[in-house]
Amino acid sequence: MFKILFYICSMGIVIIKNKSGTPKYKQIVTSVEDAIINGTLKKGDKLPSLNSIKNQHSLSRDTVLNAFNELKTRGIVQSVVGKGYYVLSEDIDVNQKIFLLFDEFNSFKEDLYNSFINCMGKNVQVNIFFHHFNLDVFNKLINDNAGHYSYYVIMPANLKGTETVINRLPDDKVYILDQIHPELMEYPSIYQNFKKDIYNGLQSGLKQIKKYQKIILLYNQERQPKGILEGFNLFCTHNCIQHKIIDTLIDRELSKGELYIILDDKNLIRIIKRIKDEHLTLAKDIGIISYNDTLLKEIVGDGITTISTNFNLMGERLAEMILNNEFAQVENPNRLILRKSL
Repeated sequence: MFKILFYICSMGIVIIKNKSGTPKYKQIVTSVEDAIINGTLKKGDKLPSLNSIKNQHSLSRDTVLNAFNELKTRGIVQSVVGKGYYVLSEDIDVNQKIFLLFDEFNSFKEDLYNSFINCMGKNVQVNIFFHHFNLDVFNKLINDNAGHYSYYVIMPANLKGTETVINRLPDDKVYILDQIHPELMEYPSIYQNFKKDIYNGLQSGLKQIKKYQKIILLYNQERQPKGILEGFNLFCTHNCIQHKIIDTLIDRELSKGELYIILDDKNLIRIIKRIKDEHLTLAKDIGIISYNDTLLKEIVGDGITTISTNFNLMGERLAEMILNNEFAQVENPNRLILRKSL
């Protein structure tokens, strides 16, 4: 009896008007939305099957599938293999659902995120994920969410082989952020030119840099862009500056006349603390250039010099590209911000 009643109710959920100017797949979408609004369908309820809608209204399979796919990408329904489609959310006002995959979360990524969602406007749902520089996590997050979003914004960082899983997503729904690899050049992107940016940033501060005897770059090859290392070496070679690359501050003895380029905020705090503990003077004894500007760096140590891109602009430009369905590869601007630490 229950199955018969469910069948009768489900047959009335989708209403198709053959003489309407509205495409039939859109009429299916609207029918499901109306059923959610009036309470006929609730979260967790099963939708009429693809075949039942197709047969009842003499539609093609593709027409019904297009409707279900739109509802999926908006996060309204989900498909369960071997069972069918179910209501996932009753929020029908969401027009677009965006998958945002970052490498890690920090204050400047927060600026990017806030700028992006503010520019995307209302009726857009943005879900953020983090892979923490782990390829297995990266692959799983994309595989688990493939087909469930309107767009995919992906920050591959310096992970290798990401194109294999990214290529499984629709080409026109993917945007690459921050680092761009040769294997991903077919996708629209907003990226930093790390090699050029650090070279030009250091070059613009050459006068201040030359007062130091040696430059030390603290560099983690597993997490940080290779372009930074290449641009740093190029700058030091062109200007005949003594330099060294290290991967940790542990057991590092600080010497007067050294300039440190610190790429992450944890080590920035560590070296500032050590300078204070060892009764050295910032800028006079030990210089610091940090990477990626934040409000805190304007204040700490009377101001930390940074080489930084504009993350707010990156978020704004990304939103603009998605809203306008624009294919472009945009190099985000970068500059040296001189403060008292240099």
